[in-house]
Amino acid sequence: MVKLRLKRFGKKRMPTFRLIAIHSTTRRQAIPLEELGFYDPRTKETRLNVEAIQKRLKEGAQPTDTVRRLLEKASILEPIARKTSPAEAVTNTNG
Repeated sequence: MVKLRLKRFGKKRMPTFRLIAIHSTTRRQAIPLEELGFYDPRTKETRLNVEAIQKRLKEGAQPTDTVRRLLEKASILEPIARKTSPAEAVTNTNG
């Protein structure tokens, strides 16, 4: 199966990431099938190749959770209902 995931670049404590398509069983730093975009978490800069991403998604590629959030912000994917954690599900019982 092909995954859409982030590949880390940059200096220590100054990461930047490339959005890549890669087989799910390979390492993060392995040679990707295709580079699809760029993300800088410090400046929130995102550059995406929308056509190539949509092509990979139609072929059945599965995005990781972080990549899914980036694609939702870019309006490439529709937001899905997230599972709530047990801490969020607990209601306040202090009358």
